[in-house]
Amino acid sequence: MRFIAKTLFGLEKVLTEELLTIGALDVSQANRAVMFSGNKELLYRVNYCSRCALSVLVLVSDFRIKSKDDLYTNARRIDWSAIMDADQTFSVVPVVNSELFGHTGFPGLVVKDAVADYFRKKTGKRPSVSSTDPDVQINLHISHENVTISLDSSVIPLFKRGYRAEQGEAPLNEVLAAGILMISGWDASCSLTDPMCGSGTIPIEAGLIACNVPPGKFRQFFGFSRWKDYDDELFSRVKKECETQIRKSGVRISGSDISGEAVKQARANIEKTGLSEQILVDIADFKDIKPFDKNGFVILNPPYGQRLKPDDIDLLYGMIGTTLKHNFAGSKAWIITSGKEYLKNIGLKPKSKHTLFNGALECILVGYELYEGTRKIHKESTS
Repeated sequence: MRFIAKTLFGLEKVLTEELLTIGALDVSQANRAVMFSGNKELLYRVNYCSRCALSVLVLVSDFRIKSKDDLYTNARRIDWSAIMDADQTFSVVPVVNSELFGHTGFPGLVVKDAVADYFRKKTGKRPSVSSTDPDVQINLHISHENVTISLDSSVIPLFKRGYRAEQGEAPLNEVLAAGILMISGWDASCSLTDPMCGSGTIPIEAGLIACNVPPGKFRQFFGFSRWKDYDDELFSRVKKECETQIRKSGVRISGSDISGEAVKQARANIEKTGLSEQILVDIADFKDIKPFDKNGFVILNPPYGQRLKPDDIDLLYGMIGTTLKHNFAGSKAWIITSGKEYLKNIGLKPKSKHTLFNGALECILVGYELYEGTRKIHKESTS
């Protein structure tokens, strides 16, 4: 079976590494996606265990077209009876970038007709279309003349872990938070703090990594559970095997926020994961925080200046830089922001930069190595 794991821009590399760890074969990167192959067990395992995938598609057919008639003909040739029954509902989600179609929604209607006509001829019955709660969600991707038809095995995006009891005004995407942790190199061998934690996404994702908790543990639904070939016994075995690997961790993970309401939300979300003993969250101003140890990680998602507007965002970023320099010598710091122009106020030279997206916002993830004294003294002491 061939699969397509969709992800956020900039996370393709860490998703590739993660899929190899899970057991994927023939892995190759694409734009916002990673292609791989495996069996049904791997499909279930990736949905349940991947921290960086947004959804997992199962490739059904790919072909080239010259017209809308070619799309209908090729779509109708697919053995849809191996995928679903006539009494099941389905939907088609089109993603189209092609000069062959003036309206991006039209190809979806063509494929819907092809599926319906296939069953009408084979069984005398047309399956119903459900746009809100289909049994089978078909993904149609057309790039110029190239067509890919696949099944969405996740349906509800995988960043919706199921642990979020409450959220603030601008919550960080869970997949993005996990990707940031992986890019940073944090491996749960040293402490981690998020001093602007909001509703707690970064500390929670860190806690799940540290305790080896599969991110799918809290979800109630995966799209493949309604498929004709769904194997409940196999999926139960995958879940049981993954959950036997959950462990306690001695690493210190903490979060804080100047907002009492944000801390309340974070605590509610942490409690839902069962990690309240692992993750400590308190009300605090970043400038007053001291690190737990001298070689930990600090990861911040400060206000961007779009949805959240501090009175003086320049002063905020200046305070971040001053606090990092004075309070966190020896630590590694990572900041994600869409306000690239504010980073100059940090006053530190970044060691690493990565372009990422938080929803529609283009962001930059910047990594800093913090040390005592001047850069010259640091270089001399490490040479």
